[in-house]
Amino acid sequence: MVEAPGRKIPRPGASAGGPPDLPRLRTLEHWLVLSLDRVLERIAEVETREAAFRPVRPLPEGPGWVLSFLREGGRPVADSIHIGDCRMAATHRRPLSREEARRALSGGGMRAREICRPDSELGLLN
Repeated sequence: MVEAPGRKIPRPGASAGGPPDLPRLRTLEHWLVLSLDRVLERIAEVETREAAFRPVRPLPEGPGWVLSFLREGGRPVADSIHIGDCRMAATHRRPLSREEARRALSGGGMRAREICRPDSELGLLN
């Protein structure tokens, strides 16, 4: 092995990961555990703080999303997508799965109700 100028070649048996003897390795281990504990505590604090600012809306008991129908000329016509518990959805409605609602809003030509904002809940808007 050729030594590069200004670089030391490690001694056989010595690792780049720490000191070679057990007492110093144990001291390093203890310091790393304490450091990790502090980092984990800080992560928990930040997650708690961020969760307090995140809007939480529990999903309704019934369907998560519904397709609301209006009556035109005595026939039902698909109108808009609502969150399942939206009181503005028409009495004529059909439950939708999450994927059905996403498809209807992203490429199916359906509009999201402006009041309950299912597009936002589905991650289609920020």
